[in-house]
Order: sequence, then C-alpha cells, then structure tokens
Amino acid sequence: MEIEIGFLGLGIMGKAMSLNLLRHGFKVTVWNRTLSKCEELVEHGASIGETPAAVVKKCKYTIAMLSNPSAALSVVFEKDGVLEQICEGKGYIDMSTVGADTSSKISEAIAEKGGQFLEAPVSGSKKPAEDGQLVILAAGEKVLYEKAIPAFGVMGKKSFYLGQVGNGAKMKLVVNMVMGSMMNAFSEGLVLADSSGLSQQTLLDVLELGAIANPMFKMKGPTMIKNSYPPAFPLKHQQKDMRLALALGDENAVSMPIAAAANEVFKKARSLGFGDQDFSAVHEAVKATNPST
Repeated sequence: MEIEIGFLGLGIMGKAMSLNLLRHGFKVTVWNRTLSKCEELVEHGASIGETPAAVVKKCKYTIAMLSNPSAALSVVFEKDGVLEQICEGKGYIDMSTVGADTSSKISEAIAEKGGQFLEAPVSGSKKPAEDGQLVILAAGEKVLYEKAIPAFGVMGKKSFYLGQVGNGAKMKLVVNMVMGSMMNAFSEGLVLADSSGLSQQTLLDVLELGAIANPMFKMKGPTMIKNSYPPAFPLKHQQKDMRLALALGDENAVSMPIAAAANEVFKKARSLGFGDQDFSAVHEAVKATNPST
C-alpha cells in the first residue's frame, strides 16, 4: 500500500490506528464527522478530506472505523458519501463492528460501482490499537485483502482471511459476545469476593495464576476495584455488539441464555449512565443489584 490511504472515523480506535499508519510511513488522508478531531493527525503528517467522497476520490484505498451500523451505512450511502466516488480500481475496507447484513449491503453497493470491498473488524480495544496489536478479521475480496496486508501488519499483530463477506462480522460478534459474557462473570466474582469478606486484589492474583488467566482480567481488574472505567471500549458499543450477536443467534436458532443475561446487565449499566464509560463499568450494574456491596 504505497499509494495514499484514506481513513474515515477518528474515534478511540480510528485515531490510534491511523496514527500507527502515519508513524510507519504511510501517507494518510483522514475524515471525521467532527472535523476538529483531524487536527492532531495533521500534526503527524495527515491530510484532511472534507467529506468521505473527497477522501475516496483522492485515495486508491479507504479504510473506515465507525461506531455502529447506522454510522457505517451513512458514510457510504448519504450525500458526499463513499458511493459518490468509489469506482473500478478503488478499494473500501470497513473495519467497524457491524452485523453481516450491514456488511453485505455495503459490499453490494461498492461492487455495483465497480469497487472492491473488504470487511475487516478488529478484536482489541484502545491499548492494542495504540500498540498495533489488534487481531484483524477480514472477509471479502481476496485481492484487496492481499493489498491491505502491509497496512494490517502495522495496525495488528495478526490478520485472518475468513472468506465471503459477512464472515468477518460474524466472527467479531462471536468474539465480543464471549468477551461481554466473561466481563459479567468477572464482575460478579469481584462483587461476591467483596461481599464474602475476601480481598478483591487477592482474587485477581489467584485468577492470574490459574487456567482462566487472561489479559482482560489483568488489565481491567485493578481499575474496576477502584470503580474507575476510563473508556478503552465504550460500554454502549459492547452492548450493541451483544445485541447483534443475539440477533445472529436468533437467525441460526442457537440458544444463548448466558449472553442474553449478560446483555440485560449491559443495558442496565447504560440506563445507569455508564454508556460512555469502558465496558468494564458493567461492574457498576452488578453492584447496583447487590446494594450491600
């Protein structure tokens, strides 16, 4: 990818990912709905595109990292959107977490214009994005995937090619469903330990030495004990992914009682005002149902 790359969406993830591209020598043109968010990227060498269409017109390959399905669709289909300039010889890579239906709609529209499409949602949040340690779950045009490998190598530690469009979205939803369910169980464990007169820190130490040790518990546990939830992956997005995963389960007649229960706790946390906090703030909803803690 020696040719200039477009990047749409400079939230927590998109900002970190585009900065990594710039630091590794890629030329990048950025766009964000709030254009002021582009200024820091300009300091690192980025150019600004006034609209998604302008970015696509300038760049052979354009990456999008957007917050939800509606944002992913609007950037493509609305006025001054991707479709106005996508054409033969140009590629569009959507790294947002959306459902397979959304990816398919975008893919079909891009193909009708002669462009190439790749969905490539990522597993990982703010710190892995900053460190270039994301796991990239790509599906769609194999030729575009191969062209994107140099950029993926900068943004992630591993990329997977999963075949037809929709498979990347589905894999990401399965991963995030498992993650959300685990975070609920972890929160219940912290509350149960505390209610039982046990040290929460000792629980973290024990978990780290056992078979269920994992980076998420190690990273999130200490701040959860302090009731601090700086947003690496906002809770409202985690709940959106739980909802989409449950819809996927419904499509395939897969019973998911644990995920369904976890989703209800994330919804409770949103109702308590924690939607913009890290998804580990689901801990507060667990505590709220156990007022003695």
